Amino acid sequence: MTNREFYLQNCASELPRFIAVIEAVPADQLDYRPHPRSRSAHELIAHLIGHDQDVLELAQTGKINHRMHVPFKSLDEGLQLFRTAHAALEREVAAMSDSAWESLGKFLIDGEVKYEFPRRDLAWMLLFDSLHHRGQLSTYLRPMGGKVPSIYGPSADTMVVAT
Repeated sequence: MTNREFYLQNCASELPRFIAVIEAVPADQLDYRPHPRSRSAHELIAHLIGHDQDVLELAQTGKINHRMHVPFKSLDEGLQLFRTAHAALEREVAAMSDSAWESLGKFLIDGEVKYEFPRRDLAWMLLFDSLHHRGQLSTYLRPMGGKVPSIYGPSADTMVVAT
């Protein structure tokens, strides 16, 4: 298995976990943030969408014009944008050659190159950062009145207690 194939395997296996966490967000609590310096639930979801759009752009062009926040108006719209971006990134990465995956990529913020690494390293960095932000979002769920879904095993909200 190549690094690119392993990346795709991980993207596919993580997708249902991302969807479960986003779907668990109470739609009327998108503005929730546990601290003034924390991102809101809306901002975290917008950031997750942006990461997938970044990897899609990386696969297509070899560069990323980093998206810090992808706007959306409702949880349903945010979820649809996430699903669409994720499906497109998986298609594009699957269509890449391994030599393109290993080629140099650029990560830009406001037009300035911040990183130049192999595309594979940039894609993995964004996947790991997405996992981190998904974890942040999952910690918001109970305080927002939601339930934490099973991520890598049952949560206290999904466990069935034997009687």
